Amino acid sequence: MAYLGNAPARSFISFERQVFTIVNSQTAYTLSHSVTNENDIRLVVNNVVQEPGSGKAYTATGTALTLSAALTNGTDEMYCVFLGRATATNAPGAGSVGTSQLADLNVTTGKIAADAVTNAKIADDAISDEQLDPTVITGQTAETSIATDDLILLSDTSASGALRKMTRANFVSGVGSTNTPNFRAFRSSAQSFSASTTTDVQFNATMFDSASAFNTSNGKFTVPSGQGGKYSLTTSLRLNNSSVNNEVAIYFFVGSSEKSFSNKTVGGNYPTVIHSDILSLSAGNEVIVKIYTNVSSPILDGGGAALYTTFEGFKLAE
Repeated sequence: MAYLGNAPARSFISFERQVFTIVNSQTAYTLSHSVTNENDIRLVVNNVVQEPGSGKAYTATGTALTLSAALTNGTDEMYCVFLGRATATNAPGAGSVGTSQLADLNVTTGKIAADAVTNAKIADDAISDEQLDPTVITGQTAETSIATDDLILLSDTSASGALRKMTRANFVSGVGSTNTPNFRAFRSSAQSFSASTTTDVQFNATMFDSASAFNTSNGKFTVPSGQGGKYSLTTSLRLNNSSVNNEVAIYFFVGSSEKSFSNKTVGGNYPTVIHSDILSLSAGNEVIVKIYTNVSSPILDGGGAALYTTFEGFKLAE
């Protein structure tokens, strides 16, 4: 037979019943199932249905049932029927349970599949050392060699021990330095200049120059880009003529500023004056050697493998 509207039920659903043990002078009882309010149950005392509500026979919320008057054990009987809880139920539909239906702090590890939590579900900076097992690192076999692009793990003490990574190339940068840039320049021939005048020494050749930073056209060393630091510098200048009690002074200039000098009183042929110092230089600085002497018609020796007049230096590793 056909019907308009909903089809009539063909079977009955039974509702759960809870029988209470009466406790003298007690008005508070515990329900076996949580309810929204007293209207979700029908309470029967001595076979009489009670009226629900505040100021009436009873109230209920959650699993707490509260009577307006205490009953007597052995005399009174009480039970309830859960009107909103059928014993025949269906599973909730797919996608029908939202976060508001889940109680806080009630999802346990047993409900999470192994390997189900991905990086996208973990907040940045959320995992601290409390969650890390140190034996994961200390228990590994130590490497005896590393490739250039291998990563090295460091604990940054300036950032509360935060873990940092760097490549092998960065890690060994500056370790075992070869003191570069370095250079050695010299005069390949004699240089004549005026007496009693401070004159630039024209070193016009190099024996080595690791950064191609020495200019043989003007005799100046220029600190390369990114190579600022402390430099050890030495110059040795030999005159091919002098007389008794002549004065010779040697200077290191950075640009137009005098930085250090040495002076010496000499006499006789081929006197040599040496000056050394350590200067703090910045990228782009030009270092110049200058000489002053009262020797008459002075000439700086140079040429050949003897390297009488030289200027050399290198950056100190720090």
